[in-house]
Formats: sequence, C-alpha cells, structure tokens
Amino acid sequence: MMDRRTFLAAMAAAAAVAPNGAAATEPGVQLGDPAKFSTSDVVELARAKAAKPYAPRPLIPASWRDLSYDQYRKIWFDSRNALWENTDRPQRVDVFPPGLYFPRGVKMYAVEEGLARPFSFDLNVFDRTDKFPDVEIDETLGYSGLRLRAELRQPGTFEEYAVFQGASYFRGIGTGNIYGLSARGLALKTGDPMGEEFPDFTHFWIETPEPGAPNVVMHALLDSPSCTGAYRFTIEHGDTLMMDIEAEVFARETLTHVGLAPLTSMFFFDDMDRQRFDDFRPNVYDSDGLLIHNGAGETIWRPLANPKRCRSAPLAITTRAALG
Repeated sequence: MMDRRTFLAAMAAAAAVAPNGAAATEPGVQLGDPAKFSTSDVVELARAKAAKPYAPRPLIPASWRDLSYDQYRKIWFDSRNALWENTDRPQRVDVFPPGLYFPRGVKMYAVEEGLARPFSFDLNVFDRTDKFPDVEIDETLGYSGLRLRAELRQPGTFEEYAVFQGASYFRGIGTGNIYGLSARGLALKTGDPMGEEFPDFTHFWIETPEPGAPNVVMHALLDSPSCTGAYRFTIEHGDTLMMDIEAEVFARETLTHVGLAPLTSMFFFDDMDRQRFDDFRPNVYDSDGLLIHNGAGETIWRPLANPKRCRSAPLAITTRAALG
C-alpha cells in the first residue's frame, strides 16, 4: 500500500482533468491515468482532511451555475456512453451534468486490480437540444453524480436502480418499484435555528465488478465544515435492493447534533397552507406526513408543515437491537 503523501499527491494530480475530453478517441466515459488505490486510502484521506480547516471545492463556471431549470433539462446523458458499455460487466455507470443545483464537480474513479483511473469531464457524453446554451469548459468541471444500471428484468436491458447526486444524497429501488424516500450519508444540525449543514460526497471510487457478480462496491469521501467521512457501499440489486454501508467519520469540531443513516424527503406546501405560496400547483411535496408504528403497537401520524420559523417537537421512539 502506498503512503499517505503519495496517495494525496495522486489525488491532486487526478483533479486536473482534460477539458471537453480533447484527447478522447473513442466514445464513452473517458478515464485518465491510473494511480494505486486501496480502501484504507479513503480512510486516510478523510483522516488527513479532518486535521485541516475546511476548504470548499472550487465553483464551476457561472455559465453552468446560472442555467435555468428548463435549460438544465435540455442536456442528458447518452446511455451508449456508459462506463462498461459493450463489455461483459454486469453493471453500467451513467454520469449527470453539473450546473443549476450542482455548482461543484464531483471526482469519480473506476477501480480495477488496485488501480484507480479518474473520470475526465467530457461534454460529448451528453445529448443536448439546440436550446441548451453555450457553456464554458475549464478545469473546475466535473460530473455532478452517477447512476447505476443493471439487467433487472431481461437480458440486454440495463435499468436504473440507484442514484448518487447532490450533497450526500442517494437513493435506490427494488426491481419494478418506484423511488420513495432518499437517504443521506450524514445529517448535521437538522432543525438547528442557525441552519442545517449539508455534507458533500466529493469523491467516488467504483470497483469494477467481475462478470456475473451480484453486487457492486463503491467508496466515497464525505466532506463538510464539521467533519469528514470514508464510506463503503456494497449494493446488490434485486426485488429487494440491499445496501451494506460502512462509514468512518472524523470530526473537525465537536459534533452535538448528528443523524446516522438518515432518510429524507421534500415538503413545500399542501392544500392546508395555500395562502402563503403563489404557485399554480395545488400542492408540492414528495411526502406529506410521517407514519409510525412503534414498539407499543401504536400507529402515529404526524402531518408535515412548512412554517415561517423552525419548529420541532420531541418524539420518543423505542428501538431494540440484538447484540452478538
């Protein structure tokens, strides 16, 4: 295993991606030069970053950040350019464009035989309409996230089953299901009067699966003003999607309000609170309440609201754990 200094230097060098994939000669996600990699390197990188003050990643060009919602919908990934397309690997990896709600690039790597090769940003992996504006291409660009696909129901047809995009958000579905709640790598200061803190997954390392492998393994580096984290995801698709997640979190400061394995949803308004929102839609939410069946056999329903000021109420939940 290489030492920490060598690994950090390799990660810094990999950040200098080739603008617009100028050196690319074949279609598909382009990969840069390899560097040695092991799982412990992610832990050491998280530990080293936590010992230093937080430094946010550079912003991508304003022409990307200022895209409107309608403009952002005019660019999408061409699945023919997926990682491992036209191979016997059991997975496909798509990437998402930066911009709009995603103002900073995410570094991604494909790992095989102990070597990690960085994804080079390439505008040509996307399809666009003529309504998509001209945008600046520079070294700050990176993809905003990734999507995993596999042969869920029939051979030769690769369907989506997991997405990682935005802050530390990720979500997965069983075969034939639709998305429900999303998950987050970590929740910090939720409901805090000073505002919530949203850590980011800043790096992903995706291990190349062997032909016929039932799962895919992915590593992630989490970073925020309060802490860093090293994550390992073992994801197995099927009628029931299974994710086995290991995490080591390193604090930059005292953590007093932390949520582990948090689930998250969205609520803007419903028909009980229409007067505060000037919107043609009757309601805007992914979830409208929290339904709980607790250990005492009680069924509890808590409707959601969007008050002008932060409100919270205590909710006692008893859990049982079996220790081996």
